[in-house]
Amino acid sequence: MYTGLQHLHSYLAYLVLLGLLVSILTAIGGWMQNRPFADKDRKRALLGLIPTHLQWIIGLILYFISPLGAANASGAAMKDANSRLYILEHPLTMIIAVVLITIGYSRAKRLKLGKARFQSIFVFYGIGLILILSRLPWRAWFAVS
Repeated sequence: MYTGLQHLHSYLAYLVLLGLLVSILTAIGGWMQNRPFADKDRKRALLGLIPTHLQWIIGLILYFISPLGAANASGAAMKDANSRLYILEHPLTMIIAVVLITIGYSRAKRLKLGKARFQSIFVFYGIGLILILSRLPWRAWFAVS
């Protein structure tokens, strides 16, 4: 089960990145063209939101069953950069990113003007994407077996 969840978490990350990019590019286009926020724009924003939430849930489960997660938390592990990434930095940064993306979507639903709705998605999803990219375990992604 652990290995399956670990692979799912790794491959779902590509879908998260793709969904966020589609959402951000749609928001930039709508914002710059000053067009009304349509139902298709809401659905494209969901392409960034839904995979991100699914990824967070899988990551949360992994955090508690993985030997790299909560089970590894100790003072000695905090001195090792790789252990600290898995125990603290990656999970905390991802929680902040998910919260920001959720705020961006929720805020866009409440706003009335199309330009403001696109701007909300662009800013919050963009910051969330930057945070996600800053704390991905790149070494694990590009490890040579």
